[in-house]
Amino acid sequence: MIRVSLLSGLGHTVFVAAGLLVYVLGTRVGQQRRHPSAAVAWVLGMITFPYLTLPLFLFFGTRKFARPERRTHVHGPPLPDGAPAWATRLLAGLEMAPAVRNARVLLHADGAESLQSLLATIAAARQRLDVCTYVLANDATGQLIAQALAQSVQRGVRVRLLVDAVGSLGLPGGMLRTLRRQGVQVRRFMPLLHNPLHGRTNLRNHRKLALADGRRLWSGGRNLASEYFVDRPGQPAWTDLSYEVHGPLAAQAQAQFNTDWRVARGLALRKARRPHRMPELHPPARGALAQWLPSGPDHADDTVHALLLAGAYHAQRRIVAVTPYFVPDQALLDAWSLACRRGVHVSLLVPARSNHRLADIARERALRELAAAGAQIWLAPAMVHAKAVLIDDELALVGSLNLDARSLFLNYEAMTAFYGAEELRWLSQWCAHLIAGAHPYRARRPSWLRDIVEGVVRALGFQL
Repeated sequence: MIRVSLLSGLGHTVFVAAGLLVYVLGTRVGQQRRHPSAAVAWVLGMITFPYLTLPLFLFFGTRKFARPERRTHVHGPPLPDGAPAWATRLLAGLEMAPAVRNARVLLHADGAESLQSLLATIAAARQRLDVCTYVLANDATGQLIAQALAQSVQRGVRVRLLVDAVGSLGLPGGMLRTLRRQGVQVRRFMPLLHNPLHGRTNLRNHRKLALADGRRLWSGGRNLASEYFVDRPGQPAWTDLSYEVHGPLAAQAQAQFNTDWRVARGLALRKARRPHRMPELHPPARGALAQWLPSGPDHADDTVHALLLAGAYHAQRRIVAVTPYFVPDQALLDAWSLACRRGVHVSLLVPARSNHRLADIARERALRELAAAGAQIWLAPAMVHAKAVLIDDELALVGSLNLDARSLFLNYEAMTAFYGAEELRWLSQWCAHLIAGAHPYRARRPSWLRDIVEGVVRALGFQL
């Protein structure tokens, strides 16, 4: 009995040591930059619950697949007129594709209008059509879009559909099999059972876009399900935001989709990335200026997070943000709080109650801290799924990224930075309209039990 106990204790110690070694090798050798609170949580988990934490780390622990290697820029591209220098210089340093002028930009606040734009983009494809979504639902809207994809194949268009395996987990397999029989190429991004060397189950593709011939782009925050577009009996459509762009921005998004498509096949990121030849486009010299901003495990930097931090310190007049979930990291929360204290008008709009109860619990600490710094926080009466950030009258971000730790640091996301006066004016008026229909947030001191629950939910949410 004594010998067994000693061996058991020794074996447990060895297992803990091995788990800590795996953690060190996985984070340091792999150059995984991690938030201090997340690092402490993993280490404590390895010590206290090693048999559970080690498998979790092997499945969920990797955050980045791109190394932070920098190419030397002897002569960078000229800064485009109309874009703030601080933003374009930062994004060039993060190796983002430059801002480009586009022939046409349309922003959609109305769901029915957005759906018609999506169907028109699908119908406009002549050679190839690519669609990426987090959620594809087997409802009236999902069936309508699936029918449009099949019709595109009948016209001789090469159609590729990329759906996230977790986001579309409830999608019947028969729907995808039917699309395949009709000639649509379908791939699930990161299935639950896959080679862990090719990705982590925890890292989901949250990007939403449709591309026609690499020249026309539909994108934003809307998934392909009815609640994002149309009213249903007793269930009004969610407030959301999407856009349509004709021009070189679509070519930048096309390069991103091509990489995601190859990763979904199982290729490592370094093999999936290939040079992308820009099509011959001739946008007007004074076209709408926009920049494609992907973020996620396939980029060495947390690009959108870095831009939001820089924007908080460069803002002179206002920061306006609309998001369904607000669980930022401490750095971004501190940056916005400091912006408030130096006189920047910070406004944040979130739904009074979102479709994720845990996210509503986790956000309370951040909302109280931001309100204490002087920010104006507004609660929309209905579900808001839109994602937008405006910084002064210089820059607006629209896309798929929520202001929570999962979107900022774990998910594959895509935003577009709009620099044009017309787009900024439209988005400013849209935000003002939402705020006019909302009611102000009143911070309340939580009970000790509520405070503990908020902390636990926030910590688990950051990890998973």
